[in-house]
Parts: sequence; structure tokens; C-alpha cells
Amino acid sequence: MRELYVKYGGSVRERCRYLLKDASRAEDAMHDVFARALVHGESFRAEASPLTWLMKIATHHCLNQLRSEGAAWRKWFARDEAARSEGHGGAEAMETRDLVRKLLARVDAETQAAAIHYHVDGMTLEEVAAVLGRSVPTVRKRLEHFAELGGEELSVR
Repeated sequence: MRELYVKYGGSVRERCRYLLKDASRAEDAMHDVFARALVHGESFRAEASPLTWLMKIATHHCLNQLRSEGAAWRKWFARDEAARSEGHGGAEAMETRDLVRKLLARVDAETQAAAIHYHVDGMTLEEVAAVLGRSVPTVRKRLEHFAELGGEELSVR
């Protein structure tokens, strides 16, 4: 992996910088890509070059990061943070917390875990599936059910 990092690290970082439009975030993403490659090294089948494999990981990672940042549910938490800065939490913060608690109470424990990992922790569908030991379609189905309960702000992308 060290050889791949030395040989292809710059190319991977540039791909991340191109997609994320931020050098600092690209540097972090590059490290995430190599960490992911280290963990999933057995998936490299040598059908393509190592650079092609790393670029695929980098592209998926950066696009997932961008999708996660654009998720509508983040508005809830931004509103919650803004209310928190008022010192006492504010009425909107309480409404948000209450709504999330009520929604979580209406689903099973595994869907609760999937929703927290996806909506709060910002994990990708693939990461949530790995943590829960389920397939991506199963996780997507559970999150879509949760989104139906919460409305448009919780849609799965």
C-alpha cells in the first residue's frame, strides 16, 4: 500500500480536489481513499490498473461526501445548532428534537440505527450497510420507510 500511496497519492489527491473544490478537504479525502483501499484490498482483482481502482474509490468517496453535504435533513441540524447558540436551546431546537424522537420511536431498532448512521453520522449507504451487516438495498429500503414518516427533508439520495 505504501508503494501505491507514493506512486498514486498525488493523482488521487488531484481527483479529490477536482471533485470537492477544496484542497484541505481533498487531502482528507485522499487519506480516506487509501484507508478504504487498505481495508478493501481484496476487492482489487487486477482487471484494471491500481490507479484505475484507486480513482474509482476516490470518485465514489467524493461524490458520496458531496451528496451527504447536500442532504436536506442537514437543515434540521443546522436549525438546531442556530437555536442552541441562543443559549437556552430555543423553541425550534426542541421541535426538531421532539420530531426526531417521535420518528425514531415509530421504527424498529435496526432502522433507528440506520437512520442515525446515515442522517446524523453522515455515513454513506455502503458504510451503513457494512456496519449493520445488511445489503445496500435493504438499508435503502429502511431509510426510505423512515423518510416517508419524516417527509421530504429526510429523503434518501
